[in-house]
Amino acid sequence: MIPKSVRERYRKLVDTIHEYRRAYHVYDREIVSSAALDSLKHELTQIEAQYPRIIAPDSPSLRISGEVMPQFQKTRHEVAQWSFNDIFNEKELHDFDARITRFLKDSIQNPHPTYLCELKIDGLKIVLTYKRGILESAATRGDGVVGEDVTHTVRTIESVPLSLTRPIDVVVEGEAWLGESVFAALNKEQEKKGQEPFANPRNAAAGAIRQLNPAIARERKLDMFVYDVAKTSESFPVTQEKELEYLRELGFKVNPYAKVAKTVSEVQEYWEAWKQKGRSQDYWVDGIVIKVNERRFEELLGYTGKAPRFAVAYKFPAEQVTTVIEDIVFQIGRTGVVTPVAHLRPVSIAGSTVSRATLHNEDEIRRLGVRIGDTVVLQKAGDIIPEIVRVVEPLRPKGAKPFVWPTHIRECGGDGRIERVPGQAAWRCAYAGSFAQERRRLRHFASKGALNIEGLGTKTVDALLERGMVHSFDDFFTLSEGDVRTVPGFAELSAKKLIASIQKAARAVPLARLLVGLSIPHVGEETALVLAHSFHTLEKIVEAPLDDLSAIDGIGPIVAQAVYDWFRERDNRELLRRLTAHIHIVTERTSAQTQTLRGSTYVITGTFSRFDRDTMKQMLRARGAQVSESVSRKTTGVFAGENSGSKKSKAEELQIPVLTEDDFARIVQL
Repeated sequence: MIPKSVRERYRKLVDTIHEYRRAYHVYDREIVSSAALDSLKHELTQIEAQYPRIIAPDSPSLRISGEVMPQFQKTRHEVAQWSFNDIFNEKELHDFDARITRFLKDSIQNPHPTYLCELKIDGLKIVLTYKRGILESAATRGDGVVGEDVTHTVRTIESVPLSLTRPIDVVVEGEAWLGESVFAALNKEQEKKGQEPFANPRNAAAGAIRQLNPAIARERKLDMFVYDVAKTSESFPVTQEKELEYLRELGFKVNPYAKVAKTVSEVQEYWEAWKQKGRSQDYWVDGIVIKVNERRFEELLGYTGKAPRFAVAYKFPAEQVTTVIEDIVFQIGRTGVVTPVAHLRPVSIAGSTVSRATLHNEDEIRRLGVRIGDTVVLQKAGDIIPEIVRVVEPLRPKGAKPFVWPTHIRECGGDGRIERVPGQAAWRCAYAGSFAQERRRLRHFASKGALNIEGLGTKTVDALLERGMVHSFDDFFTLSEGDVRTVPGFAELSAKKLIASIQKAARAVPLARLLVGLSIPHVGEETALVLAHSFHTLEKIVEAPLDDLSAIDGIGPIVAQAVYDWFRERDNRELLRRLTAHIHIVTERTSAQTQTLRGSTYVITGTFSRFDRDTMKQMLRARGAQVSESVSRKTTGVFAGENSGSKKSKAEELQIPVLTEDDFARIVQL
């Protein structure tokens, strides 16, 4: 039996994918990104794999998208056009290879196919037909049997030969695309004319080809790679690799990055390499295409109803995927700000699995119209935290109710009442002394990024707070061994070690770390360093006029106002008076002697045995270096520890020095 909820979800997926694909392939209108659409299609195929009897006659997995626009002449393809099945991870790659091997074993003893790996260009597929070496017609893929005649616009593409190097009959397939640089200029023109900019280069290319006026296509300077011979009056090349050589000989533009892989591991290596390098091309690359290289094996493998058995498209990790909101909960920040957080059905995006995404504030929830149970598009670009960008409303379950913003949250303490911050979209706890806020502030003050008090972890801070031993930052420095001994889990030795650790931290507190630990709104690690290097002492920061704060490079008006206001509050000044009675603040005046690494930029990735990453960052910055989270051509070096991942690979690709822990000790002169 197929559960009713699965049947309903499946039917909604079928209808929604049809709607989105029709808009994309027929009218060049992108309702959701191609990555988000891929995510919906992948969910559909997973349901079909689990419940084969559910497969509908109109399932998107059984047909090729696209219909002929009414204003274009229909043209029937001489050779049926196929689309590739998609795979998304290494396991699915191995499954594809295993299917190939099993299928061939039925016909050949010990088959050893190789694979041709090509870049998957995100453009518009075009079928070119030549008679006696002269371009006769160009057509879109359409539904795979009938396409649109776009010969008049494709003729304007400079890379499409109007005649071949010899007078043969041939049908070839390729991808028309628009370069990023041309795309940027095109959108500037659109804005000047007061017209809507194009969503992406693929849409702009498709729009140019589907113009009745070929002059518009000519202006957009389209390009085209040809990658396949569908039919020829000559003998077919014996391999896919030789087929690309054959196309070059005829005068077609062929992408230069194809590579033969002898093993699945080599295919994976090619994919890994281009996952990083793909963004550096002028055309969009959204994955690779893997084809069995030997034509005799291809002919044995043949086709399913929709796709070739001998080839698949291996997509790069999506930066947009779809998932379901299972709940919305509230997080109380150190400054009492209330943030709604969506708990998601776990989903892989940009190479990592996520199950949480911030909804920012009440206004954002209203803008998105999000409800518990909704299917949403989740976006992540690079190292940016995932965010929800839209709701897929056709997939909304029956009975899903609009989300109601609360008036009280128990974790705020007191009566739990929350209030809107004047002039902002944020809400905060009305009771400023809430336990949740105190706990977060105290945990943060003792954490690695702030005073870095060893042994004073979250559980210990919570236990001290629950027993009324600490309420404010200065209370940590008034604790005695006897006080700590009363906390469950502490004995004489562990209590002695904790007090020694607190006293050690008090003897030398870097000014920047203190500023981080105070939980001043908008003041994180980078802002604290800027303030410390600009004023050098806490006293000067406390008394700094608003204009002086605003004038600092890297301190905007919002941050300047927040810092100015925090130090003007009477309770905060009293806190500083008590706190500075127990600690010694270390200030660093910048000088030519200390700034030995000025002008250099380093990236730190992975884990190290001798240093923690926060300490490494602090030591580099103290010597004038910049510490970045991303690798670029401006990076001086990358300190790579265990499990370094993509940042190390990026450094190697750009030929930037990859440095060890010993190199770090040498560079900072330890």
